[in-house]
Amino acid sequence: MAADETASPPPPKQRDTPARRNPLQGKGADLKIAFVASEAEKAQSALKALAAHYPSVETPEEADVVVALGGDGFMLHTLRALIGGGKPIYGMNRGTVGFLMNEYSPDDLIERLMKAEALKLYPLRMKATRVDGGVEEAIAINEVSVFRETRQAAKIDIRVDGVARLNGLVCDGVLLATPAGSTAYNLSAHGPIVPLGAGVLALTPISAFRPRRWRGALLPQSAQVEFEIRNTAKRPVSAVADSTEVRDVAHVAIFEDRSVAATIMFDPEHNLEERILKEQFAA
Repeated sequence: MAADETASPPPPKQRDTPARRNPLQGKGADLKIAFVASEAEKAQSALKALAAHYPSVETPEEADVVVALGGDGFMLHTLRALIGGGKPIYGMNRGTVGFLMNEYSPDDLIERLMKAEALKLYPLRMKATRVDGGVEEAIAINEVSVFRETRQAAKIDIRVDGVARLNGLVCDGVLLATPAGSTAYNLSAHGPIVPLGAGVLALTPISAFRPRRWRGALLPQSAQVEFEIRNTAKRPVSAVADSTEVRDVAHVAIFEDRSVAATIMFDPEHNLEERILKEQFAA
């Protein structure tokens, strides 16, 4: 190559892999859409506009694709409600942040759905044992967190795959986040942003007091994490899987459940992988 020649940039990565391929290909005019919306006024208004413009079915079970109208909280609720059912979910933002949503527009919806990229998200499964011995399970797309319930800081032992890794963490709480959730509460707690496909989970303390310099850990996605709560009478703790809260817990076990998945769809120019990557360079 001559000295004044510039090397051509590598071609963009091929995105049409089985994991990302649009599951609606071939549906075309026969596409069955179910619209769901949060109770917010903007979401309900959008629901009326879209339902009047596009043929739709009554329930997600009848549909090829579910179009969710609302904010990130409503999208998480929809993903959890439909997880494992094989229905792709395409969100349009009628909320505030809309990190998990596409831009709202009533125009060209069929064309957008046919061009969208699909992504499988695997949830965390939480098993929380209360002080009274009761057990509750829940799944989380973003994160599982434990929090102090009173003015007293929580005191927590952490085990990973049965091995004690940190005893007596004194803190407001601690969380385990998926890559998709790493830009949510995890980021606000100064945890690391995890690219999709990295194969790791983020373990992040919330306002750690002792050990003061511990900033968390990155764990393989196969890790099984346990939080053992000390002094539960004096230092009560709640466990939260996204929006599902269990109060007065003594023990919390968490793992990534790859036996079920939620399929979320994005416009190609605003896919979730690109959004997470951009967050790492945000000023």
